[in-house]
Amino acid sequence: MHAAPTARPLAADRPFFLTSRCLPLLGGLLAVAGGWPGVARAADAPKPAVAASAAPRPALTVTLVSPQRAQLPQQVPATGSIAAWQEASVGAEVAGLRLAKVLVNVGDTVRRGQLLAEFATETVQADLAQLRAQVVQAEAQLEEAQANARRARELQESGAWSKQQIEQNLTAERTAQARLEAARASAKAQELRLAQTRVLAPDDGVITARAATLGAVANPGQELFRLIRQGRLEWRAEVSAADLPRVRRGMAASLTPPGGQPLTGTVRMVAPTVDAATRNGLIYVDLPNPGSARAGMFARGHLALEASPALTLPASAVVLRDGFAYVFRVGADRRLVMSKVATGRRTADRVEVTQGLDAAARVVASGTGFLVDGDLVKVVDGPASAPVPAPAASVAAR
Repeated sequence: MHAAPTARPLAADRPFFLTSRCLPLLGGLLAVAGGWPGVARAADAPKPAVAASAAPRPALTVTLVSPQRAQLPQQVPATGSIAAWQEASVGAEVAGLRLAKVLVNVGDTVRRGQLLAEFATETVQADLAQLRAQVVQAEAQLEEAQANARRARELQESGAWSKQQIEQNLTAERTAQARLEAARASAKAQELRLAQTRVLAPDDGVITARAATLGAVANPGQELFRLIRQGRLEWRAEVSAADLPRVRRGMAASLTPPGGQPLTGTVRMVAPTVDAATRNGLIYVDLPNPGSARAGMFARGHLALEASPALTLPASAVVLRDGFAYVFRVGADRRLVMSKVATGRRTADRVEVTQGLDAAARVVASGTGFLVDGDLVKVVDGPASAPVPAPAASVAAR
């Protein structure tokens, strides 16, 4: 039998000799071992505290305002056309004459009695000269007849002339007198015809139509010109039958023609009937200063009735978005809350709030067009609110 092999001595029991090839490897191991404590210290070191987040900054600075009570006129809406107050038709009164002059055109402003056109007068003057000659002839015949009649009256008592001769002379006198009067009437009619060759303006106004053509021969009654008397325009507006009983003469009215400035007028007349098809009544509003308005334009407006109290805000505090009216409140966190409101009557700088807001509410006064729901704002004290003055009778349409 073989004896069991004896165990080899451990490396620690044997002498360990470093050779030249082991030195680089030992140096690398020592370098790695020396770096571990540093890595551990870096991992164990506390991390620097994260900087606190910056506080959000307000988007805008705003002032707040509360609704105020004001007296606003009630309004009756109306729509209709602008028309001439009255039109005058200027026509030809003579026949068979040629137009020799046409002195005005459409759009001209004319005065009463101004010459608008003139017909050729040669034939009329020739006829007038003939008739005047007939008048002279009739006057001569009358003088002769009157002399014979005087002689007949003188000899009537003497019996030198017969009764028949005396009556003939007296009758000739009356006949000559009638002929003279007829000749004078004919001459006067011809003078009138001569005057009618001059076409004159019947009133002050503005020419709106012209049918007169130079050189044309007009017929009696043919319209040559049309004019708006005195340049006056009126608004013929329709009002619902329910509102018609509240309309009175003398009420103020406001309207806006297309592309023009708002106009004011006064109710001149209220129609006594209501249209059976539309159930609307017609009112006539005088426009003393029509401005750029023209006859035939369509306009919307309203009539101002008696005033009544209303809760109002400055117009700058109300913003229109998507067809609705909104105001901005400020929440406890200084963020905006957009609230829908219902508006009513308007003046130049005030808006009536009918729903969605109470008298104690505080809303942003201006700059609402730049704000959105949830914006962070800074609130500053604004100037003290002055009492709202009573508005004028004319109020802008809704």
